[in-house]
Amino acid sequence: MAVGRDELRTVLDSELRVSAFKDYCPNGLQVEGRDEINVLVSGVTACQALLDRAVALEADAVLVHHGYFWRGEDERLVGMKAKRIRTLLEAGISLFAYHLPLDCHPTLGNNAGLARAMGLQRWQGIDPENTTHPVFCGAFDEGASLSDIVGRLEHELQREALVVGDPDSVIRSVAWCTGGGQGYIDEAASYGAELFITGEVSEQTIHVAREQGLAFVAAGHHATERFGARSLGQWIAERFGIDHHFVDIDNPA
Repeated sequence: MAVGRDELRTVLDSELRVSAFKDYCPNGLQVEGRDEINVLVSGVTACQALLDRAVALEADAVLVHHGYFWRGEDERLVGMKAKRIRTLLEAGISLFAYHLPLDCHPTLGNNAGLARAMGLQRWQGIDPENTTHPVFCGAFDEGASLSDIVGRLEHELQREALVVGDPDSVIRSVAWCTGGGQGYIDEAASYGAELFITGEVSEQTIHVAREQGLAFVAAGHHATERFGARSLGQWIAERFGIDHHFVDIDNPA
């Protein structure tokens, strides 16, 4: 079976509520390939290694969280960017990219995937009136030790996390933002979270966590953002009956 490129774009833009977001890049179809899609490859970032795998798998489209044309980047198609775009165009492969909309989807998104990895049963956006906010929150009803939460995350993500806090402390309230969300730590503390989880850490993040009495976990930008593209790719495959391959290009960052 196959799905039309433009039909897929319409379905995805609607499901992910693209028009509701103000983002740092264009969301949706970024590079136009052939009209019909039989084989879809998904991954975190549209790096050259992922594109080469897509060509080898005879993909018609690539779906990623990190695409191209970011605000402030060099607009010229030269060097590395030229090679990437040339790979797509010569192979007739479409590139779909969804950034914040894929972080925030309540069931298919990166934040929802991280919630399940923690073992949470319920979660929501930290600001119920702003459904485009990328910070989510939830609770461990019976409480869980920081060491148990970290152990589960490290098992699910297959990556060692950076941890600030007493491993024996009991956590009930948790907030998180996948990827590079360390700048939201003050908001998590104001919300009343006892633990804040994200992908990256900055120098000042450690001091903020310690001085506000907040446990903190940085579990990797790439590792915390595998969920969305994989889940969305599988959702597309099930809905349209096409082949889907999630390709994880290892990235320790």
